Amino acid sequence: MMSNGATPLWLFGYGSLIWRPDFEYVERAPATLSDYARRFWQGSHDHRGTPQAPGRVVTLIDAPGAQCGGMAYRMDPATTERVLRRLDHREKNGYERLDASVALRSGRCVHAVVYRAMPGNFAWLGDAEHRQLAQQIADSSGPSGSNRDYLYELDAALSALEANDPHVSALTATVRQLSAPEATA
Repeated sequence: MMSNGATPLWLFGYGSLIWRPDFEYVERAPATLSDYARRFWQGSHDHRGTPQAPGRVVTLIDAPGAQCGGMAYRMDPATTERVLRRLDHREKNGYERLDASVALRSGRCVHAVVYRAMPGNFAWLGDAEHRQLAQQIADSSGPSGSNRDYLYELDAALSALEANDPHVSALTATVRQLSAPEATA
């Protein structure tokens, strides 16, 4: 989906784009994407891990009936191309653009670009047992910081949006438990 130069383009963020958009926008609004669920199934070799020890970041999986809360950003048509090039670079570790309809909290629906990592991409890790996911997140770190901080930031951002995500909440609780001083003693 590209802007025609006059029509504003929206972007939906469901991971780090919620709390660290790092691009120009003219409006932001809490939003929901239907029929997808957020999961820590994508490897991060370039931000929250390394090629030898990838971290885990979120992607979207098909989940009919599910609601994925996040943040929608309306971009200025004059800067859309530059913003998308920047995001293409930021999301280069296996993500591709998806066109989707998202519902703003106001009730209005808008078409938006969503970055999604599909199964089979070079960084795909897929599902794992809950404690194994949590341990990998607790242990991983990369150029953008610890994987644990990514999880905690996401959990806090979702809480601020009042966007309940049981997958994120459960991982946060387990990673906090694994990272407690007595857990490492």
